[in-house]
Amino acid sequence: MKIQVEPHTLQRAEERGTNLEEIKIVLEHGTEIPAKGNRKAKAKVFSFKQERLGKYYEEKRVEVVYVEEGDLIVTVTVYVFYGEWKD
Repeated sequence: MKIQVEPHTLQRAEERGTNLEEIKIVLEHGTEIPAKGNRKAKAKVFSFKQERLGKYYEEKRVEVVYVEEGDLIVTVTVYVFYGEWKD
């Protein structure tokens, strides 16, 4: 499938601490998670090991919300959570 990353998603990515490369990795290799309505979502945990807004975090979890339009994935938004996740 082709991936179309919307400008809104990129703006939120910058604000929340992720980027285009990580968004594509989540869409290609992430785990499906629940989403509302006709939307879908995937998430992936990345090693972070640095400070964000004055606090140190081991990992960050990137969640991408999207819709499928035929053979095209169109992003809706992206969320980023900081902390530590156990498998």
